[in-house]
Amino acid sequence: MGADAMYGPAVTFLGVPAARLEDPATYAGAAAVVVGAPFDGGTSHRPGCRFGPAAIRTTDYLPHDGRRPHLALGLDPLAELSVVDVGDVTMPPGDIEGSLEALQRAVGTVAATGAMPVVLGGDHTIALPDATAVADHVGRGRVSVVHFDAHADTGDTQFGSLYGHGTPMRRLIESGAVRGDRFLQIGLRGYWPGPETLDWMAAQHMRSYEMTEIGRRGLDACLDEAFAIALDDCDAVFLSVDVDVVDPGLAPGTGTPEPGGFSTRELLDAVRRVAMELPLAGMDVVEVSPPYDSAEVTAYLANRVVLEALAGVAWRRRRPADRRSPESPLLQDRPGA
Repeated sequence: MGADAMYGPAVTFLGVPAARLEDPATYAGAAAVVVGAPFDGGTSHRPGCRFGPAAIRTTDYLPHDGRRPHLALGLDPLAELSVVDVGDVTMPPGDIEGSLEALQRAVGTVAATGAMPVVLGGDHTIALPDATAVADHVGRGRVSVVHFDAHADTGDTQFGSLYGHGTPMRRLIESGAVRGDRFLQIGLRGYWPGPETLDWMAAQHMRSYEMTEIGRRGLDACLDEAFAIALDDCDAVFLSVDVDVVDPGLAPGTGTPEPGGFSTRELLDAVRRVAMELPLAGMDVVEVSPPYDSAEVTAYLANRVVLEALAGVAWRRRRPADRRSPESPLLQDRPGA
């Protein structure tokens, strides 16, 4: 049985069991719950990411059987975390405030059970209700944010509106849900925002790792530093991944492509590190726009971003003696290796 969907077939993420948001008993045993946010009313350029959740759930060459053993880590995150999918939140086009309120209630309902909400977007406007709901559960000001993106999303307004995919990070900080000095942005590049917005970011003590710095210092060194900041005086981490952090030559299916980004391998390795090394309380993956995707490569990437994060969470929950090193050869634990 599939989960409710606004667009496309009613299917779950890779075939995991369906659950009903209004009935927490149906996901009482789940450590992670998938929530669809099919919304692109905050898009400033190319639309279409309302179809993102369906693409992320279904784009794969393997059976839709709710199983995905991870080669390097030696575990199946979908099974170990008892992942379920509650389907899509109803987010009507044209009703941005009502849609965001509905999503915040849904994510808050999941977080209140102790499960990790995994939100499939949708444009990046949804990070505002997603991270707010997680912060309301963990404690306002007690959740740091690790944000992979080509863009800072810290604009004051967008076409005169407080809400849009260019403003959610400012709204999160202004509301007090999260702290500016525990907001880590990784992969920024290009020609926006301007000086006024950059000055505001500096005043909040945000830390932004632009691609020029990452190229000079190396991604691992930047992540080491970002993780140390994220863990300082915070109890949990919210992970927000905009697929446009990856170079558009490798991830073309997105609304605001900016050349010069990560490789897909760099993003997947980084996301896995985040989940293995930090206490994740929630995450979202956003800005997959299937109408602009080529051979579904962006949807494949987003699907794997979710799996890498879940695998990292499952690995972190294991006893140290049961963990396989992610840097070890795949066959090292097998007889005769």
